[in-house]
Amino acid sequence: MESSELETMRKSFSTVKKRSGTIKDSPSTKKLIKRVQEIKKFSIENNKELFNQTLESFKRNDIDFKIADSSKDALDIIDELLVEYDCSTIAKAKSNTLGEINLKAHLKGSNIDVVETDLGDRILQLKKTDNKPVHPTGPASHLNISKIADIVNDSLDVNVDPEAREIMEIVRHDVLKRLENANVGISGANAITAEEGSLVMVHNEGNISIVSLKDLHIIVAGIDKIVPCLEDAISIVKLETIFATGNFVTSYMNVISGPSKTADIEKKLLKNMYGAEKVVVILLDNGRSEATDECLYCIGCGNCVVHCPVYNAVGNEFGFNNYLGGRGVAMSKFIEDEETCYDSGLYMCTLCGLCTLNCPVAIPTNEIIENMRKLSAEVGFYPKAHGKIKENISNNDSPY
Repeated sequence: MESSELETMRKSFSTVKKRSGTIKDSPSTKKLIKRVQEIKKFSIENNKELFNQTLESFKRNDIDFKIADSSKDALDIIDELLVEYDCSTIAKAKSNTLGEINLKAHLKGSNIDVVETDLGDRILQLKKTDNKPVHPTGPASHLNISKIADIVNDSLDVNVDPEAREIMEIVRHDVLKRLENANVGISGANAITAEEGSLVMVHNEGNISIVSLKDLHIIVAGIDKIVPCLEDAISIVKLETIFATGNFVTSYMNVISGPSKTADIEKKLLKNMYGAEKVVVILLDNGRSEATDECLYCIGCGNCVVHCPVYNAVGNEFGFNNYLGGRGVAMSKFIEDEETCYDSGLYMCTLCGLCTLNCPVAIPTNEIIENMRKLSAEVGFYPKAHGKIKENISNNDSPY
């Protein structure tokens, strides 16, 4: 990242810290933190049972579901669905899981126009190069308004001033125009409820509502998103919002429990009133079954990177795909392999523990990283300078 981008990112992070500072220390938030920690621990420890319950609930709700063991499996399923719906344009919502499987890179070169509906993600998409997000809920937090105006002007052939509302309206108009003929929407999910078979999604822009109204709504979510019930899911997304934005709730919480339907004519069930005629959930494993339990506690608020000294110094080169910072490094080992974990910044981490101190579910990322370094060294992935020091100590009783 450029120095100017890092500076803008740090300013954005400071705003988040100030906005969330008071609310994070309130008695109600502390009570919520304890509840969510218990929910995530129980959910991960009982994932297999909850997974099976979820499948039964999906069947009851007329939600189609597919199980993907890997990124490739997920992409193959998506490809088949896009062919089935003769898709030329996809309305896409913000999703770290879709970033994990590299959906846009996979579809690049096809005749399918993937349109980001989230403003930050759309700005990065228009940027075209060097467009990795820097925060899970504020992907373009490293770009100042002048840079954003330049990106929009260059990509859309307009002459917008560096004024926030004007930029927003130009991008919104372009997105809505591109989506006029879109018949497929694709998103992730913040939580999945086993008892009800519902998918909970939070957003401020209203864009997920647009995505969910397409004929086919594809939802890709990790198996770690499953929780026992809707009340648990609401607790999780509320805590995520507090730590991600400094607000108690987002503007919208979508709860999707099946395709659009009505029974207002003689109680005869009809599908596809206004929303999707078909909802397909792709439950993604992709290494999660092998991951350390604590790695799966994450609720996606991004508060760890806001406080991480390494991330604030180097930016999004510390992390893996859309999973940023130390937790992203840790997940990369299970999603990919030891070499990817090393390349994602395994030895960048200072092990200071600020990520854990500021994590609402207290993920011990520094301890996980330290253990992974031991395993990485055993298979030959470690800084060569460290290897030289080790060799000198062994041969000369000195690191020199």
